[in-house]
Amino acid sequence: MMKSKILVIGSINIDFVIRVPYIPIIGETIMGQSIERIAGGKGANQAFTAAKLGASVTMLGKVGGDEFGAPLIKNLQQVGVHTDYIHTEAGASSGLAIINVNDEGDNSIVVLSGANELCDTSYIRAHEHLFQEAEVVILQMEIPEETVYQAIDLARKYNSVVILNPAPAPDSIHADVWSKIDYLIPNETELQKLSGMDVHSIDTAELAAKKLLSQGVKQIIVTLGSKGSLFVNANETIHFPAPIVKVVDTTAAGDSFVAAFAVGLTEGKSEKDAIAFAIQVSSMVVTRAGAQRSIPDRKEVDAVD
Repeated sequence: MMKSKILVIGSINIDFVIRVPYIPIIGETIMGQSIERIAGGKGANQAFTAAKLGASVTMLGKVGGDEFGAPLIKNLQQVGVHTDYIHTEAGASSGLAIINVNDEGDNSIVVLSGANELCDTSYIRAHEHLFQEAEVVILQMEIPEETVYQAIDLARKYNSVVILNPAPAPDSIHADVWSKIDYLIPNETELQKLSGMDVHSIDTAELAAKKLLSQGVKQIIVTLGSKGSLFVNANETIHFPAPIVKVVDTTAAGDSFVAAFAVGLTEGKSEKDAIAFAIQVSSMVVTRAGAQRSIPDRKEVDAVD
């Protein structure tokens, strides 16, 4: 069996992307400009990105037995993701997301879990052998929390590096889980929810991150959109600015950052160099429309000075 440097466990969705002039407020009806059907899901986006950047990637997740399931798996296969262990739930629908994207490239997203909700602990335990082969395990929060915790425990058992992208952010994370996370990668909104602190600037992001460090997390990388990212651990805080680009769609920005950072680590890059690489990739992604189709290949990334 091929060694998988990166194991991604998470959601696989079909995205319906609606272009809108602006995000509607409560009670407001507006006219959309277009709609597209695109493969997505945070887990699938991260697996797709890591594979397209050249990593050996295996994914664990579930799709429904509907018309979307098989194409979603095939979409991952086309970039080299190992999909043998993705399970099709015959009686379930595939995960689905409705994404509104405005003229500035910002978005609002509603997700229907579908088969993702059936990604349970027994499914993860049945594939324990994959954790033995993984250098890095990437997780998000679009599958059940107890499944995420089970996967973290298995990753620790086999000394894999654990990256948790807490999206969507839960109300809380179990106290005994924090210390098992090597890299927590939230955005500003997720950091605010997890810390219970107001996050509106680089300084407040640092304070909130340090609060989570006190819970036991080893390193935190906060993605700050156009402001770049913030790396915080017990010894240092480093702000990494982002290049100025024309933003078209931010849908997969966070997912591509997480995946690229993981790829950098498996290639032996330092944390700082892996973050710089992740910023480079995600900055390219936001200049293009769509989730997975906006992901650059390695040749494109390496061609950037």
